Amino acid sequence: MKLPGLLAASLLVLSTIPSLAQQPTAPRLPVPRNLQDTYTKGTRAEDGRPGPKYWQNAADYNLRINFDPNTRLLAGTVDITYFNNCPDELGQLWFKLYPNLYQKGAARASNIKPEDVSEGVKIEQLSINGQAIDLAKLNISATNMQVMLPQPLGARQQAKVSVTYSYTLNKGSHTRTGEVEPGSHFLAYFFPRIAVYDDIDGWNKLPYNGQQEFYNDFGNYSAAITVPKDYVVWATGDLQNANEVLTKKYAKRLRDAERKDEVVKIIDEADAQRRDITASNAQNTWRFEAKNVPDFAFATSDHYVWQSTSLVVDPKTKRRTRVDAVYNPKHKDFEEVVQFGRKTVEAMSYTFPKWPFPYSHETVFDGLDQMEYPMMVNDNPVETRADAITLTDHEIFHTMFPFYMGINETKYGWMDEGWATIGEWVISSIIDPKLVDDYGVMPYARAAATEVDMPITTLSTQQTGTAFFLNSYPKPALGYLYVRDLLGDELFTKALHTYIQNWNGKHPMPFDFFNSMNAGAGRNLNWFWQRWFFDGGYPDLGIASVTKQGAGYDVVVEAEGSKPVPVDVTVTYADGTTQQVHRNIGVWESAPRSITVQVPGDKAVKKVKLGSTYVPDSNPQDNVWEQK
Repeated sequence: MKLPGLLAASLLVLSTIPSLAQQPTAPRLPVPRNLQDTYTKGTRAEDGRPGPKYWQNAADYNLRINFDPNTRLLAGTVDITYFNNCPDELGQLWFKLYPNLYQKGAARASNIKPEDVSEGVKIEQLSINGQAIDLAKLNISATNMQVMLPQPLGARQQAKVSVTYSYTLNKGSHTRTGEVEPGSHFLAYFFPRIAVYDDIDGWNKLPYNGQQEFYNDFGNYSAAITVPKDYVVWATGDLQNANEVLTKKYAKRLRDAERKDEVVKIIDEADAQRRDITASNAQNTWRFEAKNVPDFAFATSDHYVWQSTSLVVDPKTKRRTRVDAVYNPKHKDFEEVVQFGRKTVEAMSYTFPKWPFPYSHETVFDGLDQMEYPMMVNDNPVETRADAITLTDHEIFHTMFPFYMGINETKYGWMDEGWATIGEWVISSIIDPKLVDDYGVMPYARAAATEVDMPITTLSTQQTGTAFFLNSYPKPALGYLYVRDLLGDELFTKALHTYIQNWNGKHPMPFDFFNSMNAGAGRNLNWFWQRWFFDGGYPDLGIASVTKQGAGYDVVVEAEGSKPVPVDVTVTYADGTTQQVHRNIGVWESAPRSITVQVPGDKAVKKVKLGSTYVPDSNPQDNVWEQK
């Protein structure tokens, strides 16, 4: 039978999920018309899986880069093999020139220092399938570059693209990339890349302005990065020629770290001062390979120390991941980062999301930002140990979301930052059980349902400031946390793994997530998705009454706001002892205005209090009842 054209993406195939047959009136989520089109075209399915006609373009990159740390000039050639796997003939290619964030006249979400305003990326040569493109005809608008093809690229055909280019890396105004200090640099988004062409929007023409993050196709990377003697390079991918660029002692230490649980000091402070680490050539070329990743970044320094350890992340295959901390030895807050990174990778592999860490290494580099890349993290120094823990695990957790999952961060920031936030909450307490991380919870409680608060599913490109922060970080993280509490750890893990299995290495949209979770849980969770991710409103519970009933007390809790949140009741008895009772969000599924929480016990009650760390309450004045 033909389903109605306006059928919501949340309706699941009943033959595969029998429990939904008992819920004929289950709510349907509001799917925008352009996303409904993916079901009509068959590229996506309403059960959360890729459709029978799903396609995805890809590009393989061969990068040959020369970087001069003294002048900050980066010059190189990128050879691209672009695979047009879609059914469309392409008459043009769109490129991303992310360094043009610093170009004179470019639109930016924040100010940069005058000395960092530049001419941007200089394209010196561009050819497609061996045919030179007239550079005068390039249509460059800040971070977007449109190139008309001499001949259209047919469906399921490939094109060979070669670009020679250069630009000067920013010295200050560090936005995710730039000079960290003299002798240390973090280089991200440093090469022209072909923009994503997908089944939803066609070409991704959204400009990069420094606020929203990125959306890239998966590909294989081969990089040759040339830097002066004494500069060590860390990058996405595996170092292919350690014995050529590192002297024997340091190459051996690296090999040891890759197979040992203990922390290995590959470069200590004395080593860095001795300057005997790299081959003695005036220039050394470091070669890296990375498979099936959506981006590539590298960092270099001539004076940083390097600590490393590794662990088994997949007990079935005994595959190991190496974890690095690379930093200025003056920054003492980094001394434990290698352990924080190791514990994060371990927790991700075995506890949450309980998926073997997908990459061979993870390097945390001491930079000037708080930003993630495949296999790399650019983290700034922080004031406290707690900040070092939460920053480290937050950024490493991004390995799964967005990189392993290929999320369009530019439009759907909540699909990656929300996961990194719940990952931070869960893993920080594993690293340090005394640490209570409530990042963003109180700001949401204060701002909920004010005029700056918007639904989570609002496009990230339509938000700034407080709205962007709340909808990217605490609000979705709380939603994920509440569903985990509702389903229990085992079923939640099954649902999350269904989503990961469906979409790793692809490009999920929001409804692919909602529907995959529903399918994996075997439950229609749309009542919660609708209220928490789509609707306005605010979280607000209050105590209506506390009465003695038989061998216990009845605590009547009113839902004064419309956002479903867990109910946590703490009872303090006259003798000073306490008792806690928890109810998950399931108590609000049928939308009652109040529920009764029964607290067993015959002792006299002195005080009853509502709330806990991860339950925001916009009006907490009625959260406490005290015996008169």
